[in-house]
Amino acid sequence: MGRPVSRCPWCLGNPLYEAYHDQEWGQPLFDNIKLFEFLILEGAQAGLSWITVLKKREAYREAFMQFNPEKIARFDSKKIEELIQNPGIIRNRLKIESAITNAQAYLKLTEQQSFSDFLWGFVEGKPISNSWETMSEVPSRTELSDQLSKELKKRGFKFVGSTICYAFMQAVGMVNDHLQSCYKHSE
Repeated sequence: MGRPVSRCPWCLGNPLYEAYHDQEWGQPLFDNIKLFEFLILEGAQAGLSWITVLKKREAYREAFMQFNPEKIARFDSKKIEELIQNPGIIRNRLKIESAITNAQAYLKLTEQQSFSDFLWGFVEGKPISNSWETMSEVPSRTELSDQLSKELKKRGFKFVGSTICYAFMQAVGMVNDHLQSCYKHSE
């Protein structure tokens, strides 16, 4: 028997969380639609735990047309009311409306450049690798997430405060915040 795998402590004890940690969190992501999905889900998570969002992720994909910005941008008041009644997602009107606003802002931004190029430009195209030893060292926001938040807001995005942006940057691999003791850190 091999030695047990050492993971970041935030994911331990839940198979869904551990799979997310092992297969997605912190992996550099460049796909425009997947990046958009993560931005919407991070906004939906505000004030809640990420595991809550993970459990609802498939329902979100279905309700939000696989995160197709062109389709979401056209959601009307009837669709908003339908989403508010959907128990599979977080039924917060402001978060639902922000997904629509963000789809519209995404479409406008991507007239000039890809969403991936825009986001990864903040880290010069490569992940920032941190070397934290404990969870208490990991920041909830940084100057860089402040800049990303400010720029997204300037472009019309909602639910993109600095803390949300930092969690997004961690999730999509713009920053590597796996603890040094985690087997994923050096990958």
